[in-house]
Amino acid sequence: MNTAMRLRALAAAKLLHPNATEVSAPLFNGKRRFFLAADKVQVKYEMLRAHIIDGLSASEAAAIHGYSRPAYYLVADSFAEAGMLGLLDERRGRRGPLKLNAEILAFIRSADPTWSSATLAQAVVQRFAVSLHRRTIERARRR
Repeated sequence: MNTAMRLRALAAAKLLHPNATEVSAPLFNGKRRFFLAADKVQVKYEMLRAHIIDGLSASEAAAIHGYSRPAYYLVADSFAEAGMLGLLDERRGRRGPLKLNAEILAFIRSADPTWSSATLAQAVVQRFAVSLHRRTIERARRR
């Protein structure tokens, strides 16, 4: 895989290092094709290795890999907890509505379209014993 293909794959997987231009670690000097400063996971791993194996301070290892000292510790904790998977970024934000399951969504979609969101919210409480905000119902109707 050439560098251009690798960059496209990293971009598609959302694994590009946001500060690749700030990576000054010797392994990423461009002389070794395997080491790519734009590869966020590889840079994180090498940052940890530089501290643990090479004996650089956490601050120095972070700086030459384009990260801050606090970011180093977040990466180290994630790696300690989950191994290599800990080097991948977690999805941020909510994973979707917490109370709105498929059954309730089907009920909302099949309800009388003349009902207000507040009326429909009351019907959901009566039928499913789940309290939904009227805005949640409005968003569900638009889906």
